Amino acid sequence: MLENAQNLLKKYYGYSTFRDGQKKVIQSILEGKDTFAIMPTGAGKSICYQIPALLLPGLTLVISPLISLMKDQVDSLQNNGIPATFINSSLKTSEVQDRLRKAQDGFYKLLYVAPERLESQQFCHILNSLEISLLAVDEAHCVSQWGHDFRPSYRFISTMLNQIPVRPIVSAFTATATEEVKEDVVGLLKLTNPNVYVTGFDRPNLSFAVIKAGNKNDFILNYIEDRTGQSGIIYAATRKEVDRLYENLRGKGYRIGKYHAGLSDNDRKKTQEAFLYDDDNIIVATNAFGMGIDKSNVRYVIHNNIPKNMEAYYQEAGRAGRDGEPSECLLLFAAQDIHVQKFLIEQSVLSPQRKVEQYKKLQAMIDYCHTPRCLRKYILEYFGEKNVFENCGNCSTCNDDSDLSDITIEAQKIFSCVYRMNQRWGTALVAQVLKGSRNKKVLENGFDQLSTHGIMQGYTIKEVRDMINILIAEEYLGLTDGQFPVVRLREKAGAVLKNEEKVFQKIQKRKEKVATDNSLFEILRSLRKEISMREQVPPYIVFQDSSLREMCEYFPIDEASMLTIKGVGEAKLNKYGEEFINVIRNYVEENGLMDRVSASYDNTKNSSKDKTPSHLITLKLYQTNNLLENIARIRDIKLKTVQEHLIQCSCEGLDVNLDVLIPEEHEAFILKVIDEIGGQKLKPIKEALPKEIDYIAIKAVLCKYKNVNSSS
Repeated sequence: MLENAQNLLKKYYGYSTFRDGQKKVIQSILEGKDTFAIMPTGAGKSICYQIPALLLPGLTLVISPLISLMKDQVDSLQNNGIPATFINSSLKTSEVQDRLRKAQDGFYKLLYVAPERLESQQFCHILNSLEISLLAVDEAHCVSQWGHDFRPSYRFISTMLNQIPVRPIVSAFTATATEEVKEDVVGLLKLTNPNVYVTGFDRPNLSFAVIKAGNKNDFILNYIEDRTGQSGIIYAATRKEVDRLYENLRGKGYRIGKYHAGLSDNDRKKTQEAFLYDDDNIIVATNAFGMGIDKSNVRYVIHNNIPKNMEAYYQEAGRAGRDGEPSECLLLFAAQDIHVQKFLIEQSVLSPQRKVEQYKKLQAMIDYCHTPRCLRKYILEYFGEKNVFENCGNCSTCNDDSDLSDITIEAQKIFSCVYRMNQRWGTALVAQVLKGSRNKKVLENGFDQLSTHGIMQGYTIKEVRDMINILIAEEYLGLTDGQFPVVRLREKAGAVLKNEEKVFQKIQKRKEKVATDNSLFEILRSLRKEISMREQVPPYIVFQDSSLREMCEYFPIDEASMLTIKGVGEAKLNKYGEEFINVIRNYVEENGLMDRVSASYDNTKNSSKDKTPSHLITLKLYQTNNLLENIARIRDIKLKTVQEHLIQCSCEGLDVNLDVLIPEEHEAFILKVIDEIGGQKLKPIKEALPKEIDYIAIKAVLCKYKNVNSSS
């Protein structure tokens, strides 16, 4: 079964090997066992039920939480040549009936529905008429009230299962789940003796950073200025903050959209589509945006405010780098953001027990912002991973190369001013007094008479406030709860005032831009955009950025070489191959790069980036009707090596016609000798045959008739 699964992986998805964890999950499902898989975002969870759907009889029913997720998944499946559809509230009644009728006739292999649909007795009755072999529950953490996206409708899944005449195999998938949530998923979905696979939560291609920025606006502007043209998401805690960031960035000329629950459905849809289709590079949003979004080329996710819990943070940050390319996840921390989250918890309609749980989760998020340890280690251990390395080499703690500026004197001035103002005022007024303002509030309260009035007049108000915010983030100062938080001294400030401790401000170094030649990549992106508009699908459905970058590296100028590119399956080759090949061929010829084309195929087998076994690369070329001599020339290997590769593929169960290696007049002779002396050793067989019959023909016959392994 797994051999067939791997063939389908190549045929439909354009990949020769499964990712870590996929093989075990697929094997479990194909053996008919209930299966619960916890895999990080971007690890390929959907393939774990889509491949079995192609191998199992009947239909696979997929429970999916969002309309946008369903559409993305179905568009991608159809683009790969797999019959799939969805049923949700965006369809007319006639469209729903037509799709159900086709499902009954066996037209589809996968049917996506929202969990709310299971609340309809009429719909559940219709399901009874379908041959459902597999139920796949996506975002399975939604079934648990302890999960961060609890959806009561998920509780109807077990009710539906009780009503189906023949219970299907049940599989459940999520990217984030604590031990408590894991137990809930297994129990509430009534999984029967399930195989539970936790493939790890790590996303090695993501870098993590906590930035205690004095001024978040300046940081964001500087950051995205260095990443012009890249796709990114900026999350903010409130609608008001989203609107402010949106207006600020749009005013700077960026192609940007905004998304929050206060907008109309139509506006949110337009914003989402503009982002998915690369019309907008940046989207600024509340956590209302993103669950299930499959956009693969998001290069950075910035959290402008601390999220409510680690589960939400890791899922939102995980929307970066779904294509496996290096991407960045930044959290801009300010102590006052904690009060916003506490306010949101208090305003929520939750039971006292749930509120206690939410405060506990928020505290874990706060601890993440303050931890001096490796950020990746903190995240992975939060989700229960053991024996995590102390230094990941890819987070702001492990790679801290920032410069330090001594601001001890400035800190002492700020602490003195807070103390003399009786610790009863907010950051804005403290900064004004230090700057030497003589506005109405300063004069009314007599603060112009304080010794600290104007002692920082050499700084701008903004610079003073930035320093105050840094001192709050570093816990020298604290803020009271409430709508108008007051600045107060904390214990750490005492040592600074007594000159027993110094205070340093980290100054992030601006990374120099590395000049790279992206000319072909931009040409391919433009072609991809044209195709996406023509076919009305997001660009990443045509090809992911990672596929385009591999094309730029290996210059595929014929169908055979295009099939060696990851993400290029047979369906996509037939639909888009000619257009991309023509563009690449023209680029290669215009830039005198033909000498690099043939060399690229040998690099493929040695590249650490592409781990496709060499014999499978040969098979890809063979499957596009290439002559064996041409394959040897393209790959710069011996003809005998090509022949050995095909025999190896056939012995592994892959579809290869070995007759091309066996002269018709020799096959009977070889079989006769094998029948007489056995097939355990090649040399005795060779010595008993005429000299013109070579070892390749003997090995091919042995493999063809599955007598023995061909070993010399």
